[in-house]
Amino acid sequence: MIILAALAARDRRLQAQPPSQSQASAEQTLRRLSIEDLGKIDVTSTSKHAEPVGDAAAAVTVLTQDDIRRAGVTTLPDALRLVTGVQVARINGQTWATSARGFDAAAANKIVVLIDGRSVYTPLFSGVFWDQQDVALDDIDRIEVIRGPAGALWGANAVNGAINIITKRATDTTGGMVHVDAGNTVGQVAFRDGASAGTTGAYRVYGKYRDLAAQRLATGPSAQDDVRSGQGGFRYDAEISGRTSVTLQGDAYKGVEGLAAITDITVGGGNALGRITHTTGSGAQMQLQLYYDGTYRRAPQFTERRDTADVDFQYRFATLNRQDVVFGAGVDVSRSDTTPTPAFFFDPPIRTTALVNVFIEDAVAIVPGRFDIVLGSKFERNDYTGFEYQPTARARWHPTPKRTLWAAVSRAVRMPTRFDSDLRFTANSPVVVLRGDPGFQSETVIASEVGYRQTITTALSFDLASFVNHYDDLRTEEPTLPTGFPIVLANNMTARTAGIEASADVQPMPFWQLHAGYTLLSERVELKPESRDPTLGVNEYNDPRHQFWFRSFLNLPARTEVDAVLRTVGALPHPAVPGYTELTLHFGWRHGTPIELSIVGDNLLHAHHTEFQIGAPLETLQRNVFAQLTWRF
Repeated sequence: MIILAALAARDRRLQAQPPSQSQASAEQTLRRLSIEDLGKIDVTSTSKHAEPVGDAAAAVTVLTQDDIRRAGVTTLPDALRLVTGVQVARINGQTWATSARGFDAAAANKIVVLIDGRSVYTPLFSGVFWDQQDVALDDIDRIEVIRGPAGALWGANAVNGAINIITKRATDTTGGMVHVDAGNTVGQVAFRDGASAGTTGAYRVYGKYRDLAAQRLATGPSAQDDVRSGQGGFRYDAEISGRTSVTLQGDAYKGVEGLAAITDITVGGGNALGRITHTTGSGAQMQLQLYYDGTYRRAPQFTERRDTADVDFQYRFATLNRQDVVFGAGVDVSRSDTTPTPAFFFDPPIRTTALVNVFIEDAVAIVPGRFDIVLGSKFERNDYTGFEYQPTARARWHPTPKRTLWAAVSRAVRMPTRFDSDLRFTANSPVVVLRGDPGFQSETVIASEVGYRQTITTALSFDLASFVNHYDDLRTEEPTLPTGFPIVLANNMTARTAGIEASADVQPMPFWQLHAGYTLLSERVELKPESRDPTLGVNEYNDPRHQFWFRSFLNLPARTEVDAVLRTVGALPHPAVPGYTELTLHFGWRHGTPIELSIVGDNLLHAHHTEFQIGAPLETLQRNVFAQLTWRF
C-alpha cells in the first residue's frame, strides 16, 4: 500500500599466533578454497546446526567475508545484491526494498533478517529498517541466505526466506584494525581492537561512523537524503570448559537522516545478547540465548520507541544412529510506544505483544549417507491471531557424494502487525481515511520446491532450484460503502508465484574464480470475489521477471586483485521502472599483511539511474567512486 511504502526505511588454534599472522592466515586460506571446498562451508540457518552448504535440503547461499570485501560493498543491502535470487533495490539515500521470490516493496514483509540470532525484523510493519542495520562489514564471518519458507525453524514472517548475518568470534579478531571509505557519495571510518582475555577467551570492541551523501532527484537538485550515523559495540567469547562456550555482545547507535525537504529522521537504539552452549558427554548439545533490543525512530509520520526481550532455548540429540533431533522453545515480548501526529497515529498508542513458540525438527536417515527426510514444524501463539503452525517436509538424496537432489513442501505465515491492526491515517483531515482492522488475519503460503546441485570437478559446480508458491489472505485496501471511506485493510487477495534460480561457479585457473546466476520469476495475483480494492493489490509487490548476476575475482602478481560484479535487473511493472545493467569494479593491493588499498567504482555504466519508485519526486542513484584503506596492526 502507498502509505506503508512511504514509511519503510569465523580456528581457535590461530589465537596463539600473533594477531596479524592469525588474520592473514585465515584470509589466505579462504582465498585458496577451490569450488569443491566452497561447497563444504558449514551453514547453520537451514537446520539450526552446522552442515555443509552443498548438503542442505534448501535453496541456500553463503556469502563469505572474502565475497563481501572483494565486491567493494559498503552496506548490508549492497552485500545482499551478490546473492542469486534476492531482489535488492535502493530507493533513496536510506531506504532499500529487499526481498526474495517476489513481493518486493519499500515495506517488504516476507523475509526474516537476523544478526547473530537476534531478529531485526520489526513488528511495526513486518519488515526491516535497513538504514539502522550498520554492521561493521569487516567483522562479518558470513551471511547465510535461505530462499523459500523458513518458518518451521525461524517462525512467523519467514515466508519467502531468511537472512542470517553471522559475525566473527572475538578469538578471530584479535589485534587492531582501522578501515576508511572515502569517495563522492560515501564516507566511512571504522576501528576495531581485540585481544585475548585469560587463557580461554577473547574480546573485541569497535566503533564506526558513516556519512552518506544525498542522492539526486530526477530533475537534478539534491534529494537532501544524506545519512550521518555512528555505532559502537563489543563481543566477548570464551570456552569455560572443553564442552561449554559463552558469548556476550552488544551494540549502540544513533543517526540522523535527511528526507527530501520535509524534515530529518532520527534513529537510535541498542542491544545486548548472551548465549551459552553446552555439549554433553553423549554428544547432545544445549543452547540458551537471551537478548534485549531497544529502538527509537522519529519520522515525519510517526515516532516509535520499542523494547524487545527474547529468550530462546534449543536442544539437539541423535538417536539410534539414524535420527538427528532438534527441538526448542522461546518467548518474545515487545512493547511499542508511539506518539501520534494529526495525520497519522496508532490506536491504541501503546501496545505490548507476546509471541510464544515451540519447534521440533527430526532428520531421519533412511539410507545413511544417501537418502534422508526432514520433518518439522514451529508452533506459535501470538496476540493477533492466536495459534499458528508452520510445518515442513523435506527429502534429500545423494546419488553420489558430489550430487544432491532435494525437494520440500512447507507452510509459512506472516502474522499481523500494528500497521495491519492499529493504523489510523487521516491525511490531516477531520476523519480517518485509512485504518487497520483488529480482525486482520495472517497471510499464508504453501510452497513446493525442488533443487539439484552438483560439484562436477574441483573447478566447476552448479546449483538449480525451482519453486511454486500459493499465497492466501494477502493484504488489500477495501473501501467502505457508501462513501468509500475509511479504506480498511483486509485479507482479500491470493497469488501464485513460480520461478527458477540457477547459478554456477567456475575456476578456470587457480587464481581466477567466476560466478554466474540467473532468476526467472512469474507472479499472478488475483483479488477474491468480495474485494473492491481499487489498487488491485499492486502496492504489495513490484518485482522484475528476470535478473542476472556475474562476478569475477582475479588474483594477479604483486598482491593485486581485480574484481568485477555485473548485475542486470529487469523492468518493474508498477510503478513502472525501466530495467538496468550496472557494473562494480574493485582494484585491490596488499602491502604485506597490514595494509590493504582499494579503488572501487560502483554504478559505472550510468551517471545516474533509478531502481525503485515510491511516489514523487523520483530519485536517482549516482555513480560512486571511492577509495578504501584497511590497516591491521
